Amino acid sequence: MSDTSQATSKITEASVKRLEIPAVFDGMRLDQTLAQLINDRSRVFLQGLIADGQVIINNTAATRKTRVREGDLVQVNFPAVFENVSQAEDIAMDVIYEDEDILVLNKPAGRVVHPGAGNAHGTLMNALLGYDRALFALPRAGIVHRLDKDTSGLMVVSRNEVVRQKLISLLKEHRVRRRYLALVEGRLISGGTVDAPIGRHRQNRLKMTVTRAGKRAVSHYRVVRRLRAHTLVRVDLETGRTHQIRVHMAHIGHPLFADPLYGRRLAIAAGMDEVTREVMTNFKRQALHAEHLEFDHPVSGRNLRFDAPLPDDFRQLLAALDDDNKKAAS
Repeated sequence: MSDTSQATSKITEASVKRLEIPAVFDGMRLDQTLAQLINDRSRVFLQGLIADGQVIINNTAATRKTRVREGDLVQVNFPAVFENVSQAEDIAMDVIYEDEDILVLNKPAGRVVHPGAGNAHGTLMNALLGYDRALFALPRAGIVHRLDKDTSGLMVVSRNEVVRQKLISLLKEHRVRRRYLALVEGRLISGGTVDAPIGRHRQNRLKMTVTRAGKRAVSHYRVVRRLRAHTLVRVDLETGRTHQIRVHMAHIGHPLFADPLYGRRLAIAAGMDEVTREVMTNFKRQALHAEHLEFDHPVSGRNLRFDAPLPDDFRQLLAALDDDNKKAAS
């Protein structure tokens, strides 16, 4: 049974504000300019929007160093905000490592990381608060990076504010190695690198897309094994944008297997038997697993490496496709 307290919530609708820069601000820093033109939001809040790629100048994502010019056209995207006094809930977690500073978890597919509209309960954040009440003192209960709801695998969580800031710095400096296993549609000839900026999709706000107005995103992938109509790949992230692997693999024409947002119809190889077809159609999420996490401990400096085995559904899918491969070759 969940151990909960009453929670309150409020949703602020998403909105967009468009501005043309007056002459008086010519040459000023963007955050300083916005703080004067948008007086109902703090400068710190506006800096956060800039860092998140939500401020567009002349169709290009701005940075904190951007200086404005007279006549620049600025679009500021204010995302929907779900404010939640989160509950502690008694939810089982797969904790594979812990000390007084960090937790390393193996998140199951199907679990949302943060509470949000329609997901106030049953999230990883609720589970963390139930596991360690001290995490109430930290933003987002110490969560410093996320996995999509239907992506399984490894995450690191801070247990105090000093460590939280250090982990955020490690992530920004690309000093946290995150490696994923992904099953993609089609047969890849070889590995490679996708260096393509990612930003919010203009028409579908649930999606991300490759766009010149986006933030730099780099994914390195290599082939693990080829199947008849699919390829298993390992992907190392150099950056960590929302939906990065899903967007990048779709961008090169090899979307993740069963990806509901970026994928396509399942590729059924000729002569595939009914058992394999059934396993494929019953797999209802993107085939993506965060299998490896490596970083230097933010306090001791000791190098830490963690690996998480494939969850049962992913393992059974690969076994069925491997069996189909063998049958076709015989």
